[in-house]
Order: sequence, then C-alpha cells, then structure tokens
Amino acid sequence: MDLRKLKKLIDLVEESGIAELEITEGEEKVRISRTGSAHAPVNATVTPAAAVATLAAASAAPAAAATGEPPAAQADGHVLKSPMVGTFYRAPSPGAKAFVEVGQTVSEGDTVCIIEAMKLLNEIEADRAGVIKAILVENGQPVEYGHALMVIG
Repeated sequence: MDLRKLKKLIDLVEESGIAELEITEGEEKVRISRTGSAHAPVNATVTPAAAVATLAAASAAPAAAATGEPPAAQADGHVLKSPMVGTFYRAPSPGAKAFVEVGQTVSEGDTVCIIEAMKLLNEIEADRAGVIKAILVENGQPVEYGHALMVIG
C-alpha cells in the first residue's frame, strides 16, 4: 500500500475520532486503531491477507451513544470505561480470585480486569486511585469501546 495513502488514512482516524479502521485491498490488509484517550497515538499495522477481499471500513458511533453509563445512584465517582471492544473478565483465569471487589481500595495502575480482544488478553488498569464503588459489567459479558466498566470513588 502506498505510504501517502496510509498517512491519509491515519490522519482520517485522528481527525474523525473513530476508534478503529480496517481496510483490505488485494493481498494487503491495514488496521489502524486508536488507544484510550483522545490524544493517544494511532497504531497502524499492515499485513498480507490470504484472500482477495473487498474494501471494508469500520466506523464507530459517537462515544456518547455507545457508552454504558452508570445508573444515577452510582454516578458519584469516576467511571472507568473500556478502551476497546472485547469480552470483560474479572479474574485472570476461570476459578481464580477476581482482581478487585466492590469496596476494595485500588491505586492508579492496579490491574482491575481483563478484556479479551481477538484472542489477546488485555489487562485494564485503574486510571486513578480510589475505592471500587460498583462493578457495572458481568463476568464474560461483551463490552464496546467506551462502555462503563466500574465506578471508582
């Protein structure tokens, strides 16, 4: 794929605010994804595809429409949101002790859950210190980008 075209795609992702863009042209496949924050760098990977596929682009709905906002009674704290689409897990493995429980104190950077995306287990860390006031997602439940996971007070 032409580098100028790749740069334009990266600029498009940065300007539009979409979370991820994946395009397949012939034997080349490009996936550009944005991580957590609005000022985070954009990651781009180019890989050959096994079969010829049509040009496909994925766009995300505005984050406000897709977020799982906590109930009003639990809104008195910081809402930790999912940085990606995947499956939410409270523990590192089936049968293991959960990373955190309601009422537990966490420090910034502590692992609070795992989100499995494309067969990869991504540890999600607390983005601020506090007490876990609520866990808003059930174990094994699918989550979207921006979905509310926990309330940290």
